[in-house]
Amino acid sequence: MADLVLGPLQRFADETQATVWVETDAACEVTVLGGSARTFHVHGHHYALVQIDGLEPGTTSRYEVALDGTRVWPPVDDPDPPPVIRTRSGPDTRLTFGSCRGAAPLEPPWTLEKWQDERGLGPDALTAYAQRMVDADEDAWPDLLLLLGDQVYADDASPQTRAFIRERRDVDAPPGEEIADFEEYTQLYHESWSQPLVRWLLSTVPVAMIFDDHDVIDDWNISQRWVQTMRATSWWDGRIVGALVAYWIYQHLGNLSPAALHDNELYARVREAHDAGDILDDFARTADEHPDTVRWSFERDLGDTHLLVVDSRAARILDEPDRDMLDAVEWQWLERQMDAPTRRLLIASSLPILMPRSVHDVERWNQRIAGGAWGRRAARWAEKIRQEFDLEHWSAFPDSFAHRMRLIAAVTLREDPPDSITLLSGDVHHAYVSRLEVPDG
Repeated sequence: MADLVLGPLQRFADETQATVWVETDAACEVTVLGGSARTFHVHGHHYALVQIDGLEPGTTSRYEVALDGTRVWPPVDDPDPPPVIRTRSGPDTRLTFGSCRGAAPLEPPWTLEKWQDERGLGPDALTAYAQRMVDADEDAWPDLLLLLGDQVYADDASPQTRAFIRERRDVDAPPGEEIADFEEYTQLYHESWSQPLVRWLLSTVPVAMIFDDHDVIDDWNISQRWVQTMRATSWWDGRIVGALVAYWIYQHLGNLSPAALHDNELYARVREAHDAGDILDDFARTADEHPDTVRWSFERDLGDTHLLVVDSRAARILDEPDRDMLDAVEWQWLERQMDAPTRRLLIASSLPILMPRSVHDVERWNQRIAGGAWGRRAARWAEKIRQEFDLEHWSAFPDSFAHRMRLIAAVTLREDPPDSITLLSGDVHHAYVSRLEVPDG
């Protein structure tokens, strides 16, 4: 009999529809609130994304997960509240966002000393937020949880994941105790999403996600020279293929609406295959080598709010000196989405768009030198500085930054501008708020 390995994760919810993602240990039929889906198979793992239709707007529905008709979730005598699906009603949206979560083995009491592991991680904000939700009235819960990058750390795994790696291969060979392939990525996601309170939170609040560098490796796609160095190694192909296959399954698939899933040719092929591992491996390799063949960016309509989540990692053009954060296809998509009428516009990127002025100027200066403004020797020196200090935000792509600002200005100056435009980001491991003023003209 099949059993639940990971999930349920609630990935999408609007006024009448929802999707719920699960991983199981065998092929089966997954049923949630009358919706059902057959699992698909990838390299020995089984997954399903259940689509639920016909819900009533503004309602809260408790749900259970059944595999081949047998209830498997929530467990009997589960101390956490039952998982629910809450459909939207009305124009307003409450959104909670964050980034950069390095999973660690966690257990109560919720104190810094108890939560600290050998990497020096402090309290887990996601678990703390889940605990606050348990104690709060349902009306105070968010309508969407938005995770802006580094959901897992492939280049800085926990002691438990490193032990798993040592059991299956020789860590004296590259990439050592870092993640090497799809199987090791599955271990990362299991560790990150299995903590009971986090599991309950992800089962109850719709969650959208986008990657950043540590989901693959630090400095991912920071420059063309970096890409050439990585592709010359013996282990990079396994790493990037495993990373993008895992990302497609564990993160990207659930970002799509039911309508987008219906039109997704790759999803249809994966569901029809006996083992879709080779299909997804080929897809991932092509996506890395030809990023304009896939779009990781996505959008959500949230009442009177239009959310745009922009891929600022995989869609880059890295040829010096004409670097661009997004390729032409991605810019066209973003421009169309920003032109759509809305009361509130939210633009999310894993990398900050507005940095403190001093950092902005340093990144812009570094890009000029790395692009050859002072000659080849200075360019090599600037490249080392760029990689050492992670100088890769939007201000390190000056033309892209200017293009983005012009798009925002154009939206504010049209006849029917949004009441507000908000930029959300992650990556920098501290919080700040900036206000952008756009002068007329």
